Amino acid sequence: MLRDVSVMDLSTSVFGQKISMPVCVGATAMQCMAHIEGETATAKACQAMGIGMMLSSWATSSIEEVAEAAPAGLHWLQLYIYKDREVTKSLVKRAERAGYKGIFVTVDTPFLGRRIDDTRNKFQLPPHLRLKNFSSDDLAFSGKDFGENSGLAAYVAEVIDASLKWEDIKWLRGLTSLPIVAKGILRADDAKEAVKNGVNGILVSNHGARQLDGVPATIDVLPEIVEAVEGKVEVFLDGGVRKGTDVLKALALGAKAVFIGRPLIWGLVYQGKEGAKEVLQMLKEEFRLAMALTGCRSVEEIDRTLIRRDQVLVSKI
Repeated sequence: MLRDVSVMDLSTSVFGQKISMPVCVGATAMQCMAHIEGETATAKACQAMGIGMMLSSWATSSIEEVAEAAPAGLHWLQLYIYKDREVTKSLVKRAERAGYKGIFVTVDTPFLGRRIDDTRNKFQLPPHLRLKNFSSDDLAFSGKDFGENSGLAAYVAEVIDASLKWEDIKWLRGLTSLPIVAKGILRADDAKEAVKNGVNGILVSNHGARQLDGVPATIDVLPEIVEAVEGKVEVFLDGGVRKGTDVLKALALGAKAVFIGRPLIWGLVYQGKEGAKEVLQMLKEEFRLAMALTGCRSVEEIDRTLIRRDQVLVSKI
């Protein structure tokens, strides 16, 4: 109490790139299903708010279209590693040429999790959309009959490399000088292995709780991962961030920044770029208030003394 919070600084940085607050937009695929402008509207909203955006490999707007829509924005590419390594290499090189500032490689999806609604609905993209980062119909998830299955699960099984090992991170490291983040870490031993294999960051993520049922919430495993990496890399968190106090908790437990997914899509559905901005502005104001009411005048003053945790039992699956 009584810390003089009349002037506050919410800004921080990610790999040396300054952002206006420690909230960025995570990779969510196929955003043109939510709004006609899709990922380009999201990019414009992020640019207007001064934060970063992670573009999904499975976007319905291309790497280049997003860069052109928000030329002053901070962009990162989320990457799946394909069986055809030339496809993966091409995505990385395109991101470099377009001015992207990092690669978030997804490590938790050798196969797609069991998504019952997708199977029931025989999910496919609407015929007027395609994954714009790929030219062939097979890779663009377009114009193909997947029968009674979830189209996306069948697509992943067909094209994504399930044989990946930690050594493949070194292969990716050899392709680019951009920062590489391992996206999908939930255990301390995996975090240590990621650091040993040359990543620059770790995104503590359970893929929106849509991969393996029963895994812990990301906020519950964040402290052990922060401890495991010993400050050698930047640590981020996604999953379950809905309020400004959620952002404060994650930073207090050691995250450099958080990424949001679903809330951004809700804003996009509501009113495109302006709806996305409104969601981000709400989070910013909630975070500012949470900082003020805990006596933190800058992000650097947020620490573990703000957090009290009860011991809970969590699944070790």
